Amino acid sequence: MFPFVRMIKDIVLARNLPPLTDFSEIHESTHICWPWDIDFFGEMNNGRVLTIYDLGRFASAQRGGLIKALYVNKWGLAMAGAMVRYRRRLTAFERFTMRSRAVCWDERFIYIEQSMWKLNGECANHIVYRAAVTEKRRAISPVRVAEALGHNPISPPMPEWMQAWTAAEDKRPWPPMSEVT
Repeated sequence: MFPFVRMIKDIVLARNLPPLTDFSEIHESTHICWPWDIDFFGEMNNGRVLTIYDLGRFASAQRGGLIKALYVNKWGLAMAGAMVRYRRRLTAFERFTMRSRAVCWDERFIYIEQSMWKLNGECANHIVYRAAVTEKRRAISPVRVAEALGHNPISPPMPEWMQAWTAAEDKRPWPPMSEVT
């Protein structure tokens, strides 16, 4: 089940933090891996990791003014892809810090980077999303979003490794497994 109580708590906490004024400013939040987050191996379930990342994105969006812009403009959000790397286990009752930030955008997508950090300073996992803001169920230009938030409509440069990922995504067949051999 989606952690609605945790989401509400994080958004309320984010409302009391200073606003994010720069597009790529980092939102940091602290979380606990609860027993209902773990799998049979005693670590946070990989699907739950993705759900917990939602908490960081929404709180970051709250601080950056995006939530307000979504309501004012009647926009929605959609995820268009993700690249995730798991490196360290998060176990029951373990506290960790999540960092969330927008990195850049292209003509269609906003690229968001998030990571979870153990208290000993090790990065447990890292994800990059490409997200779309939608209007009437269609993606809109990220330039419109940047302007609505009062940001420079020119994107910060996309890191080289992220460019390689987007190039690979463009070559990936869709629909998948469309031909049976």
